[in-house]
Amino acid sequence: MSSTPERDQRAISKETILTLYLPAAIIALGTSIVAPVIPIYARSFDIGFGTASLVIVVYALGLLVFTLPTGYLMDKLGRRPVLLTGPVITATCAFLTAFVTSFPQLLILRFLTGVSTVMWNHTRIAMITDSGSDRQRGKLITWMFSLERVGMLVGPVLGGFTAAIDIRLPFIIHGILIVLILIPSFKLVKETAPERTGQAVAPTSGSGEWSYVFGQIFKPQVMAFFAAQFMANITRGNTVGILPLYMAFAYNASAQTLGFVSAVSTAIVLPIGFLTGFIMDRYGRKMTVVPGFAFLGVSFFLMAGSAAFAAPFAVFLVTYFMVHASQGITGGNMQVLGSDLAPRRSRGRFFAIWRLFGEGGSTISPIAFSTLTAVASYAAGFSFVGLAGLSVALIIGVLIKETVGRSAKPEPATAAPATPERQPANS
Repeated sequence: MSSTPERDQRAISKETILTLYLPAAIIALGTSIVAPVIPIYARSFDIGFGTASLVIVVYALGLLVFTLPTGYLMDKLGRRPVLLTGPVITATCAFLTAFVTSFPQLLILRFLTGVSTVMWNHTRIAMITDSGSDRQRGKLITWMFSLERVGMLVGPVLGGFTAAIDIRLPFIIHGILIVLILIPSFKLVKETAPERTGQAVAPTSGSGEWSYVFGQIFKPQVMAFFAAQFMANITRGNTVGILPLYMAFAYNASAQTLGFVSAVSTAIVLPIGFLTGFIMDRYGRKMTVVPGFAFLGVSFFLMAGSAAFAAPFAVFLVTYFMVHASQGITGGNMQVLGSDLAPRRSRGRFFAIWRLFGEGGSTISPIAFSTLTAVASYAAGFSFVGLAGLSVALIIGVLIKETVGRSAKPEPATAAPATPERQPANS
């Protein structure tokens, strides 16, 4: 498990607000401004649903292919340069997207945006793991995700209405917001990597860093967690992009409608995320993971029913809001659990392989969903995602030991180690 951090970052402090919560909210605001516009932008190139789905697929592919390089760079260069480079690329892609003249150009920029997103997403979790204690990490991560939802609350509506003025305007606003948050971040963000802050880590053996990391990964509990992470990201890959795309094609929803629906769903789930952080730090991680993913699975099965019976848009929205409510429970909790299991040494590489499983699920999710809808039906696609959600609840509930909280079992007493690092517990 992750050991006691080098410096105990508090969930509520000036440093945390300025370097974690505020950037997360602003970056999410910019991302959510363009989110409801991308399906409409793709449709403007006179293409069908299957081709338009590629804007989701290539973005997920960018997340996938740069996962391993991101982890390696975090260990090699440190957290700070990787964290700051990601938003620079995002801002550049946002400005360029506003002026694309063909669908292939849009696909290239969406791929690069996926690359930059993985740099930001993975490095910030690594930095929280470096600096947050076990009893603070749940709040730090889930509250960060909740603050992202604050940014998402107004972003979709703003994106929908600015797109009505000019379809390119939301992308320009996105780029400007990223630049504004980058300027202070270059001064405020500090390095947290243990190897670069003078903190003790396990000594390097002749086998090398990658061999050490794979030794941690092949422990049964970690392997079970990685499988659960893969299935968890299958459930998330669809809600990010496919559901708005589905509404645009199945119900002919406009950018304004998509923006309004997204904002309402964010308002519904916003309080849930703040509560889950308290629960995870006090009572344990599984207290939110298991019921949250079970609820998510059931919600997608109900959505499949609405698609099978061609239910009105209002009925579909009920299931849509249920899905988002369940994601309010599960948002960030797999990251918290993974940070508990991560070793201090070569943490970036461990994160890279862990997130490779997650991004693999995110990449497969829209591909599998689009394939199932093409050869079978939308109901089959939603049922597939629902099954993935239930499998996460089963794996975590049965195969993963509690890592923090009242039900966590203390580790057996052993001789004092040569270094202060604790390794992931064996299953």
